Amino acid sequence: MQNQSADVTWNANGVPVSNRFDDPYFSLENGLEETRHVFLQGNGLPERFCDGFHVAELGFGTGLNFLTTVRAWRQFGVAGRLKFTSFEAYPMSAPEIEKALAAFPELHDLAAALVALWSPEGGTIAFGEDVVLNLLVGDASTELQTWSDKANAWYLDGFSPAKNPELWSDAILKQVALHTASKGSFATYTAAGFVRRALTDAGFEVTRTKGYGRKRHMSVGVLTS
Repeated sequence: MQNQSADVTWNANGVPVSNRFDDPYFSLENGLEETRHVFLQGNGLPERFCDGFHVAELGFGTGLNFLTTVRAWRQFGVAGRLKFTSFEAYPMSAPEIEKALAAFPELHDLAAALVALWSPEGGTIAFGEDVVLNLLVGDASTELQTWSDKANAWYLDGFSPAKNPELWSDAILKQVALHTASKGSFATYTAAGFVRRALTDAGFEVTRTKGYGRKRHMSVGVLTS
């Protein structure tokens, strides 16, 4: 697959929207609090953090989830190193990431560091001495099959299943389970029935729980097989 860049416009509130999937990159209400509620709390973080903890993500987007995780990691004072792997088919450019993250002043320093190191070609980034970011650019269905690592926690953050069903296919969610460490977890903003069923079939114990903002429900789970 030939890598393609993001196709982004900006709505009246300055939120980036994917033209390809007709979906915003983060909550129209408060993207930072949404990330904390869905992906950190949904995976029991930061309490589970430890040296070598590995977060994996479907959909890097603006980097908001990554930077929010780094901030929580450093605030929690964990000794050691955090690994963060993200799969992204349509990476933003550095200026687009910079513009998107400007909406979150408390992430300013981290955002500036990310923009300075960013390459939409992907690769491994040493984000300080305590965090390693591995960005895998391309079709997740292909990249997951050749990826040899396992994550302790997954952020399933692709665009809406209704608008980007390929990223929520049974095959991809099965690969997520295969690349999850023992007692590993996932969290996602969606509570779509077919997604929950696919994750259950893949080996997760899935729970529907309270969503963020206007979303009534979201899904979390722990690997059982």
